[in-house]
Amino acid sequence: MKFPSRQSSTANLPGISATARVDRRTGAVARRCQPGDIAVIDHLDLDRSTATALADAGVSAVVNAAPFISGRYPNLGPRVLARAGIVMVTDAGPGALRAVPDGSRVRLYEGTLYRGEDVLAAGRLLSPTDVEDEMSLARTGLATQLQSFTHNTTEFLRREQELLLNGEGVPRLRTRIEGRPVIVVVRGYDYREDLRRLRRFVKEQHPVLVGVDAGADALLAVGLRPDVVVVGDATPSAGNTDEHQEPASDKVLRTARDVVLHTDRSGRAHSSDRMERLGVRAHSLGASGQTEDIALLMADTSGASLVVAVGMHSTLEEFLDRQRSGLSSTFLTRLRLGPRLIDSVGVEQLYSGRVRLWHLALVLLAGVLALAVALAATPVGADWWRELGTALDSLVSWIQGLLP
Repeated sequence: MKFPSRQSSTANLPGISATARVDRRTGAVARRCQPGDIAVIDHLDLDRSTATALADAGVSAVVNAAPFISGRYPNLGPRVLARAGIVMVTDAGPGALRAVPDGSRVRLYEGTLYRGEDVLAAGRLLSPTDVEDEMSLARTGLATQLQSFTHNTTEFLRREQELLLNGEGVPRLRTRIEGRPVIVVVRGYDYREDLRRLRRFVKEQHPVLVGVDAGADALLAVGLRPDVVVVGDATPSAGNTDEHQEPASDKVLRTARDVVLHTDRSGRAHSSDRMERLGVRAHSLGASGQTEDIALLMADTSGASLVVAVGMHSTLEEFLDRQRSGLSSTFLTRLRLGPRLIDSVGVEQLYSGRVRLWHLALVLLAGVLALAVALAATPVGADWWRELGTALDSLVSWIQGLLP
């Protein structure tokens, strides 16, 4: 499929001319990209969160050294890029990242990346139709992925059964959670829309606000101060956070009432040095799995009456889309919380708001008016209305007589 040509500002050549941003760490590329840049990545089966970060950065095209869709399972990232109108080039080859200098001016035309007249890399254009066709074929690989997912879930349960079943290791916070609703915010899928849905709920129910990494800053951005910030280890190898997930800012760490540092099982965490530098006294919770799941378990163990998830994945395809062994914690955590866990969309659909006095006054007024109309339709009511009209006329005449 040929995409519409865009004219370069420096030469009358077809294609997209822009600055190339190159990094094997896709999350790092997304953070450095400016609107219009061409991202050159090496990301097999691009997931939705990473694709959303690239789309939010405003890239014009993404050149992937690896296949966007390998066929193992229907990953959701390419669909995000297609809907955003971003040009995709797949299977550019392992040498693409070495051949394209980071920060260089390049031109992308019909799947080929040029620097001047030199060809740097070439792949296959992936159209929106191609994405849907390949996604359909990839669904046949779900059974194999489910087997792997089941094995990882069993291993996680073996390692963390005391945390899951008894809440062992959960710190005692200064923030009171018992008996209160809790909102756990991750800066992930549709988090802005999720927070918009919860405005009335937050205003009326005064829930405990928990931010996971940059989710705490998402709360600050809409004028809400997080009560608890849960910080994951910033190293991708630890398996606690996604590489695209940005850490919480210094400002939000200093203003939160409680900070919980999610460490590995040995208690090590690179973020502990940062806490010391900021003068923040952080609680530690050592466990494997995803940091967002640790936040959910902490809220549940502390006696939350309801836990509302913001920006989190919830469907089977979204679980598999992340392709982390730590996602077994996501599955088991949701089983542990059961009916106390609800998505923000469910809150909007089910929560109608608190009854206020003026609501009751309106109902009472409507009832009085209905009664008055009903009485006026009877002979006795008609006599009352005539007498009331006469009394009002007399009152008006008396008031006019007092005026000079």
